Amino acid sequence: MLSGKQKRFLRAQAHHLTPIFQVGKGGVNDHLIRHIAEAIEVRELLKVSILNNNSDDRHEVAEQLAEGAGAELVQVIGRTIVLYKESRDNKTIELP
Repeated sequence: MLSGKQKRFLRAQAHHLTPIFQVGKGGVNDHLIRHIAEAIEVRELLKVSILNNNSDDRHEVAEQLAEGAGAELVQVIGRTIVLYKESRDNKTIELP
């Protein structure tokens, strides 16, 4: 579980990132979760955008992605989700 200070730090780090995954009208599926889990192991911090044609609740989508990928949900802002997971091999972010 991340503290408020750590989440604030991660939000600042994620500000300049561009979303690398999109959740469309198909919603969250195993294929998407597997790709996010692989990418988050390499990057530690990533953004996911929810497209306008997705009618699911954005907070539920964020929870499903975080739980499926074993990541921490940092932020849901608008239709953008920020996820963090400490990497075992490629650690680059030092949390305060």
